[in-house]
Amino acid sequence: MGDKDLQTRQGKIILFQGDSITDGGRSRNDDPNHWLGHGYAYLISAKLGNLWAEKKPVFYNRGVSGDRMSDLYGRWNEDTIALKPDILSILAGVNDIIRTLRAEERGLTDRFERAFRHVLEETAEVLPDTKLVLCEPFILNTGAPAEHWEEWQARIRHYQQVVRTLAGEFGAVFVPFQHVLDEAEQRAEASYWLWDGVHPTAAAHDLLAEQWLEAVTASGILND
Repeated sequence: MGDKDLQTRQGKIILFQGDSITDGGRSRNDDPNHWLGHGYAYLISAKLGNLWAEKKPVFYNRGVSGDRMSDLYGRWNEDTIALKPDILSILAGVNDIIRTLRAEERGLTDRFERAFRHVLEETAEVLPDTKLVLCEPFILNTGAPAEHWEEWQARIRHYQQVVRTLAGEFGAVFVPFQHVLDEAEQRAEASYWLWDGVHPTAAAHDLLAEQWLEAVTASGILND
């Protein structure tokens, strides 16, 4: 559901935040066919929207392609706080790695953990009843990561630990994605799941959606 439904909602508001993986080519207009993009956020929303039809839940996608955590923080008021989500899901990290490894002017300082903590602290302060879902960033050994695999692997493991630690500190649900993709490589090569080592294919988005639903359902926050 879109922005026009905010004032008349009857059910929970679930917001997906992140970068291009969450963005999924979402529209920025009033076309309801494309508000949620074409990735895991769409698949999760389709499933829950069907199950909860009588409760009329509201789903938002505010992923922005190319965003780092500091970029999310920069738009947090308008794209998160203003929407007053009951459940907030965040997935980010790969752009922080890309900018840092390339030593781009905008990526000289690695602010991933600092910015992530800022958005969580601000959310906890302003929206204390919002339930948090922190998703583990991921990569596979193909495409860009394969060119500098050891460095990519070291950084993604650090970010994964950061997200896991923050989830514990802020009482958030942690959704582990990496092991699901690692296991999927036993069924098909890495590029089948992450076509460039970073961005999911349709099959991988389905894996992510299933894992998200499993972790979040087990947490009980969908029933609060």
